Amino acid sequence: MRFILLSFLFLFSCTLPTPAVPRVYVFRDSTVFLEYYTGASNPIDSSVVLREQIGQFAKTQLGVCYKYCSKDPAGGFDCSGFVNYVFNHFDIAVPRSSVEFTNLGKTISLAKARVGDLILFTGTVPGKKIVGHIGIILSNENGAIRFIHSSSGEVYGVTITLLEDYYMSRFVKVISILK
Repeated sequence: MRFILLSFLFLFSCTLPTPAVPRVYVFRDSTVFLEYYTGASNPIDSSVVLREQIGQFAKTQLGVCYKYCSKDPAGGFDCSGFVNYVFNHFDIAVPRSSVEFTNLGKTISLAKARVGDLILFTGTVPGKKIVGHIGIILSNENGAIRFIHSSSGEVYGVTITLLEDYYMSRFVKVISILK
């Protein structure tokens, strides 16, 4: 009886789920990949999970006010400070200035943009065609792209925006730094 009980306990303990352990990889081309290892022979493909987590965490900052040159939610964010804060929450180092994202990651088409990708725009100075604003893609449903960003405009803080005419006129590109 003791043998049966011990055998049952051993078999039961072997089937308990093992907590997932995250491993973050940053590649030479500036892309980031996060894998969760559970002790099983195959890692869980978590690229979608990480992307969703980035989007969900970014939304927790909705309403934080805009503050130039800031990456502190207590005082407010500028656009790149917001992106920096969100990605740093996941131990992903990204530049502090929006223009520094210009040559980072992999350029992708708007049609292939996914949650967690970054969308780059020119600044608001007419005629100046360098990156001056950045946001994080939240969704791309049938070409309707929503992104979250810290805006110095009318909203003056972290907000979710549908990519329409005004931002399309300033659109530079979408980049992916995640696998």
